[in-house]
Amino acid sequence: MENITVKVNGVEISVPKGTTVLEAAHQAGFEIPTLCYMKEINEIGACRICITEVNEGRGFRLVAGCVYPCSDKMEILTASPKVIESRKKTLELILSTHDRKCLSCVRSGNCELQKLCKDYGVEDASTYDGYRNEYEIDNSAAHMYRDNNKCILCRRCVAVCSKTQGIGVIGANERGFKTFIGSAFEMGLGETSCVSCGQCIAVCPVGAISEKDYVKDVLAAIADPEKTVLVQTAPAVRAGLGECFGLPIGTNVEGKMVSALKKLGFDKVFDTDFSADLTIMEEAAEFVDRLKNGGKLPLITSCSPGWVKFCEHYFPDMIENLSSCKSPQQMFGAAAKTYYAEKMGLDPKNIVMVSVMPCTAKKFEIGRDDQSAAGVPDVDYVLTTRELGRMIERAGINFLGLADEQFDEPLGISTGAGTIFGATGGVMEAALRTAVHTLTGENPIDFPEVRGTEGIKEAEYDVAGTKVKVAVASGLANARELLERVQKGEADYQFIEIMACPGGCVNGGGQPQVPMGIRNFVDIREKRAKVLYDIDAAMPLRQSHENPAIKAIYDEYFGQPGSHKAHEVLHTSYVKRSVN
Repeated sequence: MENITVKVNGVEISVPKGTTVLEAAHQAGFEIPTLCYMKEINEIGACRICITEVNEGRGFRLVAGCVYPCSDKMEILTASPKVIESRKKTLELILSTHDRKCLSCVRSGNCELQKLCKDYGVEDASTYDGYRNEYEIDNSAAHMYRDNNKCILCRRCVAVCSKTQGIGVIGANERGFKTFIGSAFEMGLGETSCVSCGQCIAVCPVGAISEKDYVKDVLAAIADPEKTVLVQTAPAVRAGLGECFGLPIGTNVEGKMVSALKKLGFDKVFDTDFSADLTIMEEAAEFVDRLKNGGKLPLITSCSPGWVKFCEHYFPDMIENLSSCKSPQQMFGAAAKTYYAEKMGLDPKNIVMVSVMPCTAKKFEIGRDDQSAAGVPDVDYVLTTRELGRMIERAGINFLGLADEQFDEPLGISTGAGTIFGATGGVMEAALRTAVHTLTGENPIDFPEVRGTEGIKEAEYDVAGTKVKVAVASGLANARELLERVQKGEADYQFIEIMACPGGCVNGGGQPQVPMGIRNFVDIREKRAKVLYDIDAAMPLRQSHENPAIKAIYDEYFGQPGSHKAHEVLHTSYVKRSVN
């Protein structure tokens, strides 16, 4: 590839031809601010915050750095007085139509617009005060709300919904000053075929969209002496929670997380990794049964509720391919309110099951039909990683100063296989570890072919003389591509794992928000996933069927994987949905 030479603030560097001004500045060690830009997803130059001065031999002029390509010998000024004045004026114009209730906003202190205003000295927000459109808050979805009064029309949410997830239930409505982000025919988000993945929340730079917060409800349950409040935490939470407290991306805070949850007053702190192991026992048994007895193939995982809802809306003819296993979250709640309740002499009606998840779709999932094994909801409340971070802060807990503590037993015992559920390919690898053992008696541990953050991965294994072709997809646009190939007969698999969020749960819609200035240049999926694979590698037990607590729950309660009782408690059903 041809290289060219440019100067950024006097620093001469060589960059590939076609490099943008923004990318060249980053390479030279200078960051150009953005609001709308998302690398390869939303490169539209709309917000004009990235305005930069360039000289291509005809004098300096202002360009949008995120989309303007470098030319040979170009001079770039990223923070000249002219540039700073332009960015400041743009911020003042954005604020002129913005709901400036920053003190009560969920993003206060972690808002990209707020930070830019501070950085550029925007003190008088009324410079361009005038008429503002006013919008009702959309609370129609089970997992989130939308407040267009805070929207800055960056269109990041639109881009990630359409391009990354291949859904496109939101877009720009009206034109000019009346433009707003909404759904077709101004439907509430809950009326559309939104799958609740929350990727729009993950990329929103301000507080225009966020998850519905259930911290108050959980605290009220903890304060109720009649209730036994249990909490479970998903594997990906320990890989992201530290970011809420200033720790680097990719920091394992499992011990501090458990300690914080105990200080918050939960009666027992359990690990969803336990029910991930339980899921593998059921799913591996289901796969082996279908493989041996001519069942519907490919078997497709059902751990990701965003993916399940996507399948119900967009691939209803493939519902029979879905594993009937509940997700680990729901399996945990079901086991807690049946097996654990019986073991401890508790009335399921007095158990409050709280889950901490990296996923906003889990808030939708707890309200699905066929998710109440004990006659009450398997899970009562779902908190995102962000909600837990806020809950810890409000309680005045010094998170960074906490000593590490262990999960409670028996539902806190897990293996490395359960831990890697949080990364794309992790469910597949965990299932293969146990499925191969079931078929051959062998104990293979690592399946590197299904690891990594690529959108689609494929592998083929020889298991007891049978060729098993598997595929892994993360991000629903990738899932659509993969399934369309299956439908057309262009691909033939026996087992498929699909995660709604790109990179899997570590990049879930409920994880801590990362400024786009970092997201555009750092693979946060890889850093968070490494936490889980490192935990797995260090675990003494790395296969779900080796978990002593799993052995006990089958010996004492379920009998064996796939038993009638296991199906009553741990399995579920699906419905065909329309596309709106």
